[in-house]
Amino acid sequence: MSAIQDFFVCDECDNKDFKLVYNFSLLFHGVNFSDDLIYDKIIDERYQCTQCRKTFSKDQIETGLAELKRKHKKK
Repeated sequence: MSAIQDFFVCDECDNKDFKLVYNFSLLFHGVNFSDDLIYDKIIDERYQCTQCRKTFSKDQIETGLAELKRKHKKK
């Protein structure tokens, strides 16, 4: 059996190269025992196509890779 390498590609431009992009934010919310706001730090990781700049979440990438596995198992 020969080896097959298949890539997740951008669904806009079919590019296979991505770069990691981070978003940093604070989520402010109240709590019932105080009038003060508390916050949570949130860091979102997104993957941006190097050609058309469309972004994908990690879950979207994992779903795309799972689809590639299913496609090749059927063959």
